[in-house]
Formats: sequence, structure tokens, C-alpha cells
Amino acid sequence: VVGAALLAVPVTRIMTGYGRRPGLVTAYLVGAVGGVLVVLAAATRQVPLLFLGMLLFGGGSAASLQARYTAVDLAEPARRGRQLSLVVWATTVGAVAAPNFAALADRTTRGWGLPSLAGPFAFSAVAFTLAAAVLLVLLRPDPLLTARRLAAAEAPAAADVVPAAAGPTVTGRRGAGVRAAWRVVRERPAARLGIAAVAVGHLVMVAVMSMTPVRLGEYHDDSVVLGVVGVVLSLHIAGMYALSPVVGWLTDRLGRRQVIIGGLAVLLAACAVAGSAGHHTPGLSVGLVLLGLGWSGTMVAGSTLLSESVPAAVRPSVQGLSDLTMGLAGAAAGALSGFVMQVAGYPTLALLAAIATVPLLALALRVVPTRVPEEED
Repeated sequence: VVGAALLAVPVTRIMTGYGRRPGLVTAYLVGAVGGVLVVLAAATRQVPLLFLGMLLFGGGSAASLQARYTAVDLAEPARRGRQLSLVVWATTVGAVAAPNFAALADRTTRGWGLPSLAGPFAFSAVAFTLAAAVLLVLLRPDPLLTARRLAAAEAPAAADVVPAAAGPTVTGRRGAGVRAAWRVVRERPAARLGIAAVAVGHLVMVAVMSMTPVRLGEYHDDSVVLGVVGVVLSLHIAGMYALSPVVGWLTDRLGRRQVIIGGLAVLLAACAVAGSAGHHTPGLSVGLVLLGLGWSGTMVAGSTLLSESVPAAVRPSVQGLSDLTMGLAGAAAGALSGFVMQVAGYPTLALLAAIATVPLLALALRVVPTRVPEEED
């Protein structure tokens, strides 16, 4: 999680100067190197190498997160939510298949002499390498550079247009830094709402979801708890991704802010249901499904709003800043939720997660988001 957050910034710097394709390819290759290092660490029992490998392994997640923005570079304004949501929806395949594939990968690689539990990382390294190769060959023309070229043709006098050149331009370098991205976000209420929606929705989701297996373990026998956890989390993942196209359609149909507010309402309902479910697994499952749906609303609508609220020259940097903020929020939620769970229990954790949505809800009700003028693209 931390690796994906930290790698978001350098990956988007590459995108700002050279386009989406080099950035995504680099991120996947970094993830592949991380997977190899984890396997080597398991074989040599080197803990520092394991931490380094896990950090770099986050490159795969960084690429997957940035891919959703690639989908909207050339999308029509009225279809941006749907385009972005399709990429999020595609994550369902990996999220559902990966846990079932992990055991097979582990058995296969143990037959090759690799340590136990190293198999999924070895196969992931291969998958990341294949993804990088596919993008390198097929992602042409580069959508970000093409979008900039089209914007330049429509508004050649726009000061912040970055030409689709072979290397980084002055404008691209100027817009690549985190500081520049923060300045842009601070100046645009819609961008602030977009980045806050993504971060807060992720924080709430991670805080409640990460302690759900512990909650289930409190009242299920050890012989069945793993199966119950698998079912509940599978339902949660389905809530996160399976209905993403519907969320994207609603984002285009009803508006970005309206779907963000709706997502927050669902998150509040999820916290209420999960926190009050007690030792009732079906009730807790409903809460986790709602948690996934609320996350989907804030993620899809927030990402769409953020992308269309900033100029093209700084768009990748702002998107990277959003992923950095989201990742750090999730890491903080995961770390603190264990402490809260131990001290005060699961219902209190759900209550605190619900309270965390209040500032964002106030911002969403106050801000009237508007898309950045086309001449700024």
C-alpha cells in the first residue's frame, strides 16, 4: 500500500513529460522487480530485501490505479464517468480470481524449489512484465499526448498546453511537481472535492474492512472462520467493483457531486449496519457490501471530477497526488484501526469511520464543482 502511494509521484512525473505509456510500463516493470526481490528474500531469508521488494511491488498497484485516468484522457465529457468506471470494473476479474489462483501458484512454484508463499509473487512478476509488454506495443497513440495535441489544435494560444513531443517540455516539467499539483488543487474547489472524496472514501473503507476478519474471529470457531471471512470479503469486493459501470453511468447522468454525496450516504449506512450487526454475520455482510458500494461512488465520481477540473499540463501530477493521498490515508486507517479495535471494539471503529465522512460531506454540500474551461486544456 505504501509502495503504491509513494510510487504514484515518480510515475506521474514520467507521464507528465513523456505520456501515459512510458509511465504505466515503468510502474509495471518496477512491480515485477519487486516481485522478484520478494521471491529472492524468501529464498535467502533476508528481511531487508523483503521490505524493499514489497515496496517496489506496489508499482503494480500504482499502474492499476493510474490506468483509470488513462481511460478518460480522450473520453467525451458526457462519458467520462462511464469510461473510468469500466477500468475500475475490470479490476473485478483480478480481485476475484487472485485469491483462488494463489494456492495453485504456490503449489506450482514449490515444485520448482521456491519457498512456500513465494509463488504468488513469482507469478505476479510475470504478469506485470506481460502487462508492460502489452502496453508498450498496443497503447498507441499515447492517449495523454493525443489529448494534449487535440487541445493545442483547438486552442493554440493556451499557455498551459504541453505539445506531444518526444521528450519533456518546459510546461511539462513545471507541472510535474507535487507542489505545483497542490497549488492547482488549492485554487480549484472542484479539484479539492475530487481528491478529498477519493481519499476519505478509501480511508473509511480500509478502516472498517481491515478489522472485519478480526471481528468475525471473535465469534466463529477457528475451523470455519477462514471460510466465513472469504465469503464476507468476496461480497465486499463485489460491492466495490461489480457495479462500477452503474456508478459511472450515474456519475454522468446525475453529476459528480451528487454521486459523491450518494456514496457518502451509503458509507454512513455501511458503518451503521456493520457497527450494529453484533455477532450476526449476514448483517455484517450487508454492511460490507454497502461499504464497497459507497467506496465505488466516491472513487469513480471523485476521480472523474478531479480529472476534468484541472488543466491538461498538470493533470497527471494532480492525479498522482490523489493516489498518493489515497494510499497514505488507507495506510493510516489500516494502522490506526487495529489500535481502535483493541481499545474500544468494532462498533466504536465503525462510528469513528462514519464521523470521518462529516468534513467531506460538508465540503460536498458547499462546493459547486465546475469543469475546467476547455481553453485551459
